[in-house]
Amino acid sequence: MEKVMSNKLVIALYVLPSLLLLFAVIYVPIVLTGYYGLNQWNGIGPMTFVGLDNYQHLFTDTAFWQSAWHSLLLALFSGVSLIGYLVVAMILSGKIKGANLLRKIYLIPMLLSSVAIAQLWLKMYHPTNGVLNSLLASVGVHNPPEWLANPSLVLLALFIPIIWQYAGFYILIYYAGLKNIPETLMEAARIDGASAWQIATRIKLPLLREVINVTIILSIVGSLKYFDLIYVMTDGGPNGASEVMASYMYHQAFRSFDFGYGSATAFALLLICLIATWVIRKVTATSDTIQYS
Repeated sequence: MEKVMSNKLVIALYVLPSLLLLFAVIYVPIVLTGYYGLNQWNGIGPMTFVGLDNYQHLFTDTAFWQSAWHSLLLALFSGVSLIGYLVVAMILSGKIKGANLLRKIYLIPMLLSSVAIAQLWLKMYHPTNGVLNSLLASVGVHNPPEWLANPSLVLLALFIPIIWQYAGFYILIYYAGLKNIPETLMEAARIDGASAWQIATRIKLPLLREVINVTIILSIVGSLKYFDLIYVMTDGGPNGASEVMASYMYHQAFRSFDFGYGSATAFALLLICLIATWVIRKVTATSDTIQYS
């Protein structure tokens, strides 16, 4: 009994530093953010307790809900793009020529920082010297759009590089999951006369279900709190047309110096991400009961 208690004490001592670090960099800041949201504070002077005023103001703040809608659109766009990533991963997992080279090419965006990717796509979208508008001009489009200055196009123009940025990450996850499926299952299905479509839908997809569930959570929650590339490329403009929740929180705290309201926005973003994660887990848990025939 004493030996068991001694082992548990040793394990606890080993785990304690990581737990302290976890509390210091995650849980304590979350609690402090929620507390700052209860105050009116410019980040420097004394705080004035205002209770739930900042949180109540969020419900009537049209700019916040507009940014939330943009974040939701990005999350939906990212979730739908997972289908394309999965298809590419299935193709690369097959016996095709150049698959190794293609896998390395798809991973290139993962090696670049978001700032570098933003600068690259700013050059692509340049209204006069950009690659995209130059191609449009070469085929007779004399008035190509200003992609990042047009409120009706700016979100689509931003979503494309974001999807491109993370394509290699999700393709790699799906590819690793596909490679973990025993080849004997596919061989047995081929012997029984199964087509490539039947193998993909009746064998590969059901066995990838857990991997797909994880990527759905990563994609949607990551999109809801996305910030860096949008900040560099448009800073939420023009006129808030590309504002997302994270950039709105940044502008309130570090541009308007309203750290209380910015903290309330950040805490609301946290709650939305938690709710989204819970909903996704519930939906995917329900899908786990589906019988594949």
